[in-house]
Order: sequence, then C-alpha cells, then structure tokens
Amino acid sequence: MVRHEFTFPSADKKTQIHAVEWRPEGEIRAVLQISHGVSEYILRYEPFAAFLTERGFAVVGHDHLGHGGSIAPGAPRLYFGPTGSWNWVAEDLHTRRQLAKERFPGIPYLLLGHSMGSFLARTDLILHPGETDGAILMGTGQMAPLLLAAGRAVAAVETRRVGETRVSPLVEQLAFGAYNRVFSPNRTSYDWLSRDPGNVDRYLADPLCGGSPTTGLFREMLAGMAFIARPAELRRMDPGTPVLFISGDQDPVGDCGKGVRRAAESFRQAGVKQVGCKLYPGLRHEILCEDCREQVYQDLLDWMESAVLRPVSAKSP
Repeated sequence: MVRHEFTFPSADKKTQIHAVEWRPEGEIRAVLQISHGVSEYILRYEPFAAFLTERGFAVVGHDHLGHGGSIAPGAPRLYFGPTGSWNWVAEDLHTRRQLAKERFPGIPYLLLGHSMGSFLARTDLILHPGETDGAILMGTGQMAPLLLAAGRAVAAVETRRVGETRVSPLVEQLAFGAYNRVFSPNRTSYDWLSRDPGNVDRYLADPLCGGSPTTGLFREMLAGMAFIARPAELRRMDPGTPVLFISGDQDPVGDCGKGVRRAAESFRQAGVKQVGCKLYPGLRHEILCEDCREQVYQDLLDWMESAVLRPVSAKSP
C-alpha cells in the first residue's frame, strides 16, 4: 500500500483541506471515497484502507472542514463556518471526488459515509446524482421530524446565547449525553462509540478525536439532516445507484436500528431501486473499530463486489 497526503482549497476560500490517498501496488479495480464522522479524522480509517488496497481498491478521503488537519490558522476546531456552511463541507466532498476521478479515470467509484459523514454523503447523493456507482451509509439514522425541529430550535437559541464558535454544554448533553445514557452506568463519556473498551480508550487518548463541537457545527449538521429528510430532495437522487445502510443495532445515532430502517425506507419511497440494510447484533457506533471488524470489512467488500463489481474469482484471466 502506498499512502499519499496533500491539500486542496476548501469552499470556504481560506482553509487548506488535508487529503489522503491509499492505493495498491498493482492494478486498481475500484475507488472508495470515505467521508468521516464528527470529532475524528480520515487517517483513523487506514486499517480499513489497508484491507481494501490488498484487494485492489484505491481509498481516498479528507479531513472535513474544522477537523484533523483541515483547520485554518486561528480558526476554531469543530466549526464549519456561518449559516449555510454545511454547503461548503458538502462542496469539499464533491471536490475530493473530482480530484480522485482525475487521478483514477474510468474506474468504478464508491462513496462510504460514517455518522456525520453519512449525512454529508446523503447530501452529495442529492446534489450530484449519478456521480457515484454505489454508496454505503454507515452509522447513520433519521430523527423524527418533531425531535429534529426541537434540536434545531435549541441549537439556534444556544448559538445566539454563547456564540457560534463556542461550545454549549446544553447542546452537547442533549446530543452525546443522550447517546451515552443508553449504556448507563457508564465507564466513560464515549461508551456509546463501541462495545470494545480498548477502542473507546484509544479514541479518548487521541488528541485529534473527541472534544466538544461548536454550536455552529451543531446548527449546520442539523440543517443538513433536515435537508436530507425531505422527500422532494430525496427524489432528486439517481434511482439506479445502489445503496447499503449498515450499522450496529445498538448504535444510538441510528436509534438502535429504528432510525436506520426509517432512513432506508425513505430511500425506497424516493424510488431508489436497490437499497440494502444490515444491522449487526450488539454492535454500537464505530463498527469499523469493533472487535469483529474483520467480518465487517469482508461484508462491505462483498457488498461492493456484488452491487458494483465482479468478484476477483469471477474475473476473466
């Protein structure tokens, strides 16, 4: 596996976005773009990238605005920008794909989004239909409309009260605190991430993970979640793009499976022809980091091969 890191200009016109490419030594069968979650960064996905490059995939991604190495000098961490900046983050995702397609022309292209990254991936499927050959939406969900409206109202009030580049303990507690209560009594504030205590501890020890998102980021993410829930927007997607929803059935982001099923059903109602949904019993939010991750890796590979590619064993000599 060869790793290449570089930067490209963000849509915010002031930040250099940190990007990475992992490619196999030999022939490239397909490209997978990864869109990471909130409060993490793209290099956390290197073990999964190593698995895929051994099987002929190039894997690409970047740190979203305000995350990892994509923070402008003097800018706050975990902040996108003013109202409407969700569109900047979505545009950066699209730019990353354009760069990858220039690098690997004519090769099947897939998109995987995890958690917040899945909401961005769903935004991308609406804004740029038909540009990916398959999509995997992992650790995603769909909040009930009234709950989403209430969350947006609280985020708006707190943004005005404390400022959009600052942290609101109330907003954070309503979001992540609610996730963790599912697993009380708690060992840490991030028990909801994984049933594997070692994975939780590694996350807590990583200086580029965790921390409190700004009120502005919450406002933008909730606006994005409202956008991707509207039936009229969903009908803009390419109905021929196969989509897999995949999560742990104990992931509170997906309402322990119920929100994942709601999201999958909304895609079917919008006319998407091939919608799969796989829930792993007992797994929580970070299914690529759980103790059974090798099985998850293989399941994702199998789906990509069946939905978009031919397995290696079925290829002509």
